[in-house]
Amino acid sequence: MALVIVSSNDNPTFNLQLIIMSHNHENPYFPPPHVRRRWRGGRRFFPFAIFFFTFIFLFIGGTAAILYLIFSEYSGVRNIWLLLCGAPFAVVSLMILAVITLYSRFGKPLGQIFNAIDSVAEGNLSARVPENNSDMFSELFKRFNKMVSELERANQQRRNLTADIAHELRTPLHIIQGNLEGVIDGVYEPTPEHINNTLDETKLLARLVNDLQTLSLAETGQLPLHPTRFLLADLMQDLTSSFSSQAASEGIDLQTHVSDPTQEITADYDRLNQVLSNLISNALRHTPSGGKISLEAESIVGEERGVRIKVNDTGAGIPSDDLPFIFDRFWRGDKSRSGRVNSGLGLAIAKQLIQAHGGTIEAQSELGKGTTFSIELPL
Repeated sequence: MALVIVSSNDNPTFNLQLIIMSHNHENPYFPPPHVRRRWRGGRRFFPFAIFFFTFIFLFIGGTAAILYLIFSEYSGVRNIWLLLCGAPFAVVSLMILAVITLYSRFGKPLGQIFNAIDSVAEGNLSARVPENNSDMFSELFKRFNKMVSELERANQQRRNLTADIAHELRTPLHIIQGNLEGVIDGVYEPTPEHINNTLDETKLLARLVNDLQTLSLAETGQLPLHPTRFLLADLMQDLTSSFSSQAASEGIDLQTHVSDPTQEITADYDRLNQVLSNLISNALRHTPSGGKISLEAESIVGEERGVRIKVNDTGAGIPSDDLPFIFDRFWRGDKSRSGRVNSGLGLAIAKQLIQAHGGTIEAQSELGKGTTFSIELPL
């Protein structure tokens, strides 16, 4: 038994909800087993109904045959009694054949999908419907299985997100708590070094919370954008100025190339700068000394005009197994999570910001040769 207290910001009163959980850990938000059994009762009765009506039809046909034998013996008019007494039997036969055909084509496939729907309603997201059992419903089964697969994937991502957030918040909180307790207990002197270390952890926490808020607003379409008209070359120049000194200190050649210096674009300048800054920072972090990073911007001609921005590096590259997941939340190439400078949300935020502009972002990489991020934005 668990007691859950739920409060609402709009209503200060507390709502108490008592949830009784069974020993087998049934989900309290779904009906109990005996109710679910009643859901399936109608479908379990269906085969019995077929047997019952088949017996009735055979009884009618048999009765018609007996009547034919009796009356034709005394009347002498066999053809009329053959028609009158044989017709019900023929009708019954046709009805039985029709029932069997309809059940095999409609009843059985629909029964399978109803069972799968009930399983999903009970929380079993691994339920699937065989797609090769019905030609008529094959497309329906494919879409149902795809929907359940997406639900299962979203549910797994939600669980992973909860674990990742707990992991990311736990480390800085423990460091802050340890430093403060050490100062209070006299283990550490309140020197500027300890205070600055604690302050750095609070900044990391604030950055993580801000990134989570930005990502949440972007995913729900509530992130405000402030589009302006500007030269793409100006954005490239600002990025080069921001990272040129860091690239030079690390021995990395940072190059910029804009095919059309007069190319203008309408977008949120700060958000686009945030996306490209994140990509360049990642490239600097994974490119060794003597490597090269290039920023390229070109126009897209054709029916859908736009611009394409590329960030190329000659760094370590991304393994092919990790490439499909680099835009997921808290994804890091370093599975040990030893680096704590970044929140692991940069690429996820970049993807959402580009999609908010109506564009796309993709990544291509070859291990040991480098990575290329390509952004396409409409004009």
